[in-house]
Amino acid sequence: MNPSLETLQAEVLLLSSADRAKLLDSLIASLDADAEAEAAWDALADAREQALRDGAVDALPLEEVMARLEARFPG
Repeated sequence: MNPSLETLQAEVLLLSSADRAKLLDSLIASLDADAEAEAAWDALADAREQALRDGAVDALPLEEVMARLEARFPG
């Protein structure tokens, strides 16, 4: 890490956790290079959330989902 980055990091760590969270959100947003793709993912997430609310799909317990993923992607 270069000295200016180290200094900046030290200053950021002095911020409140709420301010660090806001800064983190802002930094992550600045990395989102494809706004169109992000909008499409947001729309998909919203549609899936609505399907859950409407009862069109059933939710699975986290343990079951994790077991399926571990079986499909061992290691």
